[in-house]
Amino acid sequence: MRIRILILLFSFSFTLLSQEGGEPTAVTPKKKGTFYILWGYNRDWYAKSTIRFKNNGDPNLQNEKGVYDFTVYNATASDRPQFDRIKDVVNITIPQFNFRIGLYFNDKRDQGIELNYDHAKYVVDDYQTVRMKGTAFGNSFDKDTVLNPNYFHFEHTDGANFWLINYMKRFKIYQSKNEKNNVGLIVKPGIGFVYPRTDVTLFGNRVNNRWHISGYCAGIEAGIRAELFKHLTVEFTGKGVYADYFAIIVQGKGNGQAKQKMLAFEAILNVGYSFNWKGKNKQS
Repeated sequence: MRIRILILLFSFSFTLLSQEGGEPTAVTPKKKGTFYILWGYNRDWYAKSTIRFKNNGDPNLQNEKGVYDFTVYNATASDRPQFDRIKDVVNITIPQFNFRIGLYFNDKRDQGIELNYDHAKYVVDDYQTVRMKGTAFGNSFDKDTVLNPNYFHFEHTDGANFWLINYMKRFKIYQSKNEKNNVGLIVKPGIGFVYPRTDVTLFGNRVNNRWHISGYCAGIEAGIRAELFKHLTVEFTGKGVYADYFAIIVQGKGNGQAKQKMLAFEAILNVGYSFNWKGKNKQS
């Protein structure tokens, strides 16, 4: 009995020594991943939005901007696609474009993370009738007002600019036998910030302001992604975005701000290229 125990202990010790000092007994296969870049364009639709404008100026100062605190209620807005500029390669970033860069976590390519940017344009419709309430230049008002662009105009056309970090989940519905072509459904929820450049005409004074972070956004995107010939990627999706712009520059830095909560829907078409990469072999 003792001899059997000694033989077992010897065998176990030999196994441990061979793993520590000798060649590895097993090799874990390389893990694969997919890195991709997408570029495309979008059309946008917006729900009605309420916008508050406020200037904390001194009412005793005599200047052309004056002092104001008023709200425009339920304003309608449209996008400005400018797709006619795509033909000029130099101006491909003038239309409403999208950029995506992402990474799948696993060999199945069904989960990943994505940096997601939408250059969406938002233009309050001119000559619409809205309720406007508040004060300006010492006068109070609460009435329906026609938005004459010579007196009042508001747009994020360089643009509304949604930046998001998305979690990405993909559900394959078709794959070819050689695995070079596949089609799947994709869902991408995410959060991020808004980085607009806002063009404002207020009381007849126009200022095209600088880009700046002015709030946060959250969105969810869903649609179809096709991967063709192993590397070509085509994606068509719809996207809903909620954005809270709580620090919009109105008449230049220090001369007033606006606040706005926006609900947008986008139709997006992207085309891109994917790159496969492999991790290092792991020995055990």
